[in-house]
Amino acid sequence: MLNFDPSWRFSSPGPAPATLARAFYEFIEKIAAQGNTWRIVESFKEAFGGSGTSSSLSWAWSDLDSAMRRAEENAPLFIEAFYNVCLECAAGGLAVPDVSLINRTLAQHNAGYQIQPPNLVATNPQARPIPVPDVTPSLDAQARNLIEAALEESDRLLGEGKSRQAVSEILWLLESVSTVFRGTGTSDGTVQGKYFNKIIGELKDSNRGTAQGQILEWMTKLHGYLSSPTGGGVRHGIDLKAGIAIQQNEARLYCNLIRSYITYLIEEHERLRKTGHAAA
Repeated sequence: MLNFDPSWRFSSPGPAPATLARAFYEFIEKIAAQGNTWRIVESFKEAFGGSGTSSSLSWAWSDLDSAMRRAEENAPLFIEAFYNVCLECAAGGLAVPDVSLINRTLAQHNAGYQIQPPNLVATNPQARPIPVPDVTPSLDAQARNLIEAALEESDRLLGEGKSRQAVSEILWLLESVSTVFRGTGTSDGTVQGKYFNKIIGELKDSNRGTAQGQILEWMTKLHGYLSSPTGGGVRHGIDLKAGIAIQQNEARLYCNLIRSYITYLIEEHERLRKTGHAAA
């Protein structure tokens, strides 16, 4: 077993990129070709969470693929499973990817981790998504389900290397969460806006010169940049001459920044609800 943050074993810090799973599958094909192919495939399948013995070698490969697709939802456990069986195969005299090759593969596919035996370490400080509160008393069940589904979809898209789509999904969620402030009391009255820019603008106006005002200003600037055709281009299309495509590492940063803003809005709305300033 590799050593890493124990919480990662119970709550995934993020999925492995789908391209990494394909690279590992190709490694397994080369390892399996050196010995008892069926037994080796079954060993990897079991490590990735597959159960039972497949009825044929063909089904074993298919079941391995399915097990890997499920296991890739938790990148650290996915990497550990592959690494552990490689060690077992190496002990049996088979040639396997060494640590340096595995690490190059992890880097090539932007996995966000590196093996430093006996440890697995995050190489990207943004590798672990910023958590959004699980309990949001001021939001009803439907709203909570929407938030959770959008966060999961953004994480899935990010893991598949679909950077722009991942950012678009979570930016949409930020806009949606902002609507809970309609009817919220401010020093100037109540929030009347129906859309993100208007709602956040009214909140900024009532919080000028405060930490809240500065946070809302940062939020507005990020939203504007990502929406712009010459910025992220996730809302109005990208300028084909002046626009710049979002890279994977940038997308992860944007997603985590937006997660932090979503967390702030949820907690701020809860604070206002407790003080009687938020709409019911």
